[in-house]
Amino acid sequence: MRFHSGWVLRAAVLASLHGGVAQAQDVIRIGHVAATSGAIAHLGKDNENGARMAVDELNARGVLIGGKRYRIEMLAEDDAGDPKQGTIVAQKLVDAKVRGVIGHETSGTTIPASKIYFDAGIPQISPSASNPKYTRQGFNTAFRNVANDEQLGAALARYAVQTGKARQIAVIDDRTAYGKGLADEFIKNVKTAGQGARVVTQQYTNDKATDFSAILTVIKAAKPDLIFFGGMDAVAGPMLRQMKQLGLPVRFMGGDGMCSDSLARLAGEGMADGQVICAEAGGVDAQQQKGMDDFRAAYRRRYGIDVMTYAPYAYDAMHAMVAAMQQAGSPDPAVYLPALAKVRHKGVTGVLAFDARGDVKDGRLTLFTFKSGKRQRLQVIQ
Repeated sequence: MRFHSGWVLRAAVLASLHGGVAQAQDVIRIGHVAATSGAIAHLGKDNENGARMAVDELNARGVLIGGKRYRIEMLAEDDAGDPKQGTIVAQKLVDAKVRGVIGHETSGTTIPASKIYFDAGIPQISPSASNPKYTRQGFNTAFRNVANDEQLGAALARYAVQTGKARQIAVIDDRTAYGKGLADEFIKNVKTAGQGARVVTQQYTNDKATDFSAILTVIKAAKPDLIFFGGMDAVAGPMLRQMKQLGLPVRFMGGDGMCSDSLARLAGEGMADGQVICAEAGGVDAQQQKGMDDFRAAYRRRYGIDVMTYAPYAYDAMHAMVAAMQQAGSPDPAVYLPALAKVRHKGVTGVLAFDARGDVKDGRLTLFTFKSGKRQRLQVIQ
């Protein structure tokens, strides 16, 4: 009787272990990385929230790949917007054997992390990194589903010169891969825009700065009619406050990093109606607007806050990655990577497809301004 009981116990343990292995094989781990701490944590959490909504929807309806059901598990990591931390968490996700990664959020962390994912053969879709270098390293694992800085810089320069009639332009960048890259593209396009437009001074700050009095004093002496800033909203907001304090009420322009609903709060009384023009590396046309509106409403119901910027793009990136696995019939990165390169996923941000480099096809840009503390859309550019 004792022998029988022990045999039953061992059999139960073995069955449990085998069941645990089977269960583990039914789970697909996908990483998500953004800056969920630090000055731009509100933007990083927005990305994470969008990706998590996609995961929960996929799991609720069931994920069938190659005739087998899977559950998606999202491993969320925080890189704090720091390149060194970005490579640390990238290696952590590789060691955890994730099947793909959504992220990183900023170009400064996405670019160094992409080499780690490439070496491991793990596909990566960034829903927000816009520096062109990211998809020009020859990594077939690197994708993005937003427009890049070449498109952003060109669109903003055209608008500044042709529509805004800016002629004397000051440029500030935060020396990050994102901020410098965007400012360089803007300057390049101002120089070719003609119409007498020129950059009268170029100044530099960093992504953690809070005092801009020295560079703003130099800029004021140059008498610009427009200031262009390459950087994030956490710096742009206080900069606008100090511009007002110094009596520098000129137009202020920037890219997607500062083009969030949080900018008005961060700028406070430093931002006048219509003073700020910014571009978001994305946008939908009138036919797709209902889908985007429905997503925003669902996001607000779930999280109790409005979408900041790129949650819809993180949401679509997650869906597209799983769709590629389903098309390939396997969650194995080596098997589904070719399918991801050719994927056409109809999402809330439009039809998501990639070109040969991994950049989004038909990337759109949306220009915004702010009135009464609210972000208002000016136009969508393709």
